[in-house]
Amino acid sequence: MLRTPSPDGLRFAFGTLTVLPVKVTRWDRDAARRGMLCAPLAGLTVGVAAAAAGLLLLALGAGTLLAAVATAAVPAVLTRGLHLDGLADTADGLGSGKPAEDALRIMKQSDIGPFGVLTLLFTLLAQVAALAQAYDGSWARGALAAVVSATAARLALTTAARTGVPAARPEGLGAAVAGVVPAGGALAATAAVTLAGAAAGAYLGPFDALRTALAVVCAAAVAELLLRHCVRRFGGVTGDVFGGVAETAATTALVVLVLG
Repeated sequence: MLRTPSPDGLRFAFGTLTVLPVKVTRWDRDAARRGMLCAPLAGLTVGVAAAAAGLLLLALGAGTLLAAVATAAVPAVLTRGLHLDGLADTADGLGSGKPAEDALRIMKQSDIGPFGVLTLLFTLLAQVAALAQAYDGSWARGALAAVVSATAARLALTTAARTGVPAARPEGLGAAVAGVVPAGGALAATAAVTLAGAAAGAYLGPFDALRTALAVVCAAAVAELLLRHCVRRFGGVTGDVFGGVAETAATTALVVLVLG
């Protein structure tokens, strides 16, 4: 059962998952649990900002492609590119084919390898292409896609931080939030975001309500597949893995939202 978000949880979520000037006053496990449960709210805020950027460009006469680029850029700016960086590092670690210890060392390096570059390239291309198609449908569909994908991305962080998912390293953000969210809380958050997405999609019609709910579910499922693979390969999660599952969820949601 979800409770009213606590101030400490909101500060933790916005202070660690966005560049907004929010000071994290507590860094203990309880604050981390509350914060990761509030992660979808941070995603909602990021998504609204992304949609606003796209709609502003459309209102100024820009085409849907430029609006899509702006919409995809805003989440990167509001997170200092940390999730995209995590995706690239995770791709390098997985693509290396090396044992867990060596793969984790590769992921900690500051440079990006070929697997990371290719993964970033195709991920961003997919996001921009899907957003452009959504904006081609209507400004409302484009805005909905921006909000739903950003929220689904942060929902993936909530589920990745559930109990039973260990940390791969004893330090870092991954270790600070690994296993802090009760499984029931993660499930409740998933249900809440799915229902909220369906309600938002319903304003565009019954089919959009179903498709939006399906986008959230598919995003969570694909992110879960990546999470489990990373746990098998690395022995647990890291901050990079969290970033990887977030971008994977966002991209999956966008693709599903423009199908059919």
